Amino acid sequence: MEIKDAINHPNATIIDVRSTDEFESGNVAGSKNIPLHLVPHHIEDFKNMSKPVVLCCLSGGRSGQAVAFLKQQGLEEMYNGGGWAQVNQLKNGN
Repeated sequence: MEIKDAINHPNATIIDVRSTDEFESGNVAGSKNIPLHLVPHHIEDFKNMSKPVVLCCLSGGRSGQAVAFLKQQGLEEMYNGGGWAQVNQLKNGN
């Protein structure tokens, strides 16, 4: 699945792995904030999320780390959306 399709999938869950302060300064509407350092504590939550799950951050580095970690834990349908601003643009059809 291409990232634009994952972002716009009707069941998609968007997770922002930036810090709480970064998230509060701007985010994708409807996204949830799970800072990168807390991702390992939320594996069960990720397993129960509506798929696909698109992770984003500021530029894609932290979300890439989170996706790699989650895939190592056996989770599927995890996608690195890159920067939250780009995810927001793709979600809004731009």
